[in-house]
Amino acid sequence: MFVRHLLLASLPLVCGLAAGWGFAWWQEECGKLVGFLFSAKCRGVQLQYQLLFQTWGVVAGCLLAAGLGSWLEVRRRGKGKGERGMVGRETGNETRET
Repeated sequence: MFVRHLLLASLPLVCGLAAGWGFAWWQEECGKLVGFLFSAKCRGVQLQYQLLFQTWGVVAGCLLAAGLGSWLEVRRRGKGKGERGMVGRETGNETRET
């Protein structure tokens, strides 16, 4: 249980670092990003874009972790009931009034 929570909590961090690293690997030199005229300001612009990629990587990781955590919780709760997907179905414990 602890390991599952640790992995789910680290998922946004891993996605953010992967997105930042992927951008740095993909953008080998600054001149491609801003052109020859603005190459003096290139490092700052490259860091801004890398930070933006990291931010969106963390957002994607948060969404992935939320979806995966919800799915795992539903799956875990379904195992104890004997039947999966009891939402909206009659369980036999309700009384009907007609």
